[in-house]
Amino acid sequence: MINNPSAISEKLLTWYDRHHRVFPWRVAPDQRLLGVVPDPYHVWLSEIMLQQTTVQTVRPYFLKFLAQWPNVKALAAANDNDIMKAWAGLGYYSRARNLKKCAELVTSDFNGQFPDNEKTLKTLPGIGDYTAAAITAIGFDTHAAVVDGNIERVVARLERLETPLPAAKVPIKATMHAITPTTRPGDFAQAMMDLGATLCTPKKPTCSLCPLESDCKAAHSDDVERFPLKPPRKVRPVRRGAAYVAITANGSIWLRQRANSGLLAGMSEVPTSDWTARRDGALGIEAAPFKGNWRETGTIKHVFTHFELRLDVYRLDLPVEKPFDGGWWSSQADVFSEALPTVMKKAITAAIDKPSIQQNRQEGTLI
Repeated sequence: MINNPSAISEKLLTWYDRHHRVFPWRVAPDQRLLGVVPDPYHVWLSEIMLQQTTVQTVRPYFLKFLAQWPNVKALAAANDNDIMKAWAGLGYYSRARNLKKCAELVTSDFNGQFPDNEKTLKTLPGIGDYTAAAITAIGFDTHAAVVDGNIERVVARLERLETPLPAAKVPIKATMHAITPTTRPGDFAQAMMDLGATLCTPKKPTCSLCPLESDCKAAHSDDVERFPLKPPRKVRPVRRGAAYVAITANGSIWLRQRANSGLLAGMSEVPTSDWTARRDGALGIEAAPFKGNWRETGTIKHVFTHFELRLDVYRLDLPVEKPFDGGWWSSQADVFSEALPTVMKKAITAAIDKPSIQQNRQEGTLI
């Protein structure tokens, strides 16, 4: 364990005061001196969005959500489909569904005020150990051991932990609990995140500029990048399927809504064959949602957490909108504002931007 926890926190907070990153959801140290306090709603919203997503991607989504729903009560009252539309492209769509459920419970059970302790926070939809600790520490400036991927790396190197993840999570959490100060615990958690994101990076860490270099056991070896130890990476399976993009002369595209359970639940989509994370879907025009002169335009690839999906894309050109059952026509101006996940946007783009494979073959063009 760390010999002098208070020295660690003092060094890191001094570094953070000078080198902190600036985010729209963060209250910087100089703002805190002026009496500005963090808004737990901002902390919660950003932390849900940041799960397995980069800060560069999250920034515009956070600002868009805040403009539309400035507080948790406004979000609770929002239309489900409007939330899914605003979330479209951010991925991991169960987060958006839990976002709405959590906002409703905070509004109904806690009068629009987030609980200020980890135990109660973890009873809310979509809030696990990390998010509960982050809201407690950053939102309420209360002592809590916050551990994300960046912090795991920093602590594993500080301690030179030979225990591989995920087993290493237990001693990492214990160390973080010990070194988190009772004063400014939120700033300390954010300082650890910033340190991991800017200096203690996975590859080529800048140890010479790190405020904790003298305390870091791994920094004095030639294998810093070895930590944290990780189990062998599993091979990601590949699933196959087909997507069918029906488009009219004026650019309208036929969409439907996915089932309310399972992967991409409740999202909008162009019709696809019956692929899942565990099995392939049908291929070819035989699985098309309705008959017509479907033409293949290529194949798209999309990587989910546990599998890779490859969809053969087919296009059907129609002169006007036809009254098909089970969906709706979305205009050219509105289609990309629908609650479309990224994989469906890729399929539509492939159909719009590329002529059919058959046409290319007829013209002698290589694909």
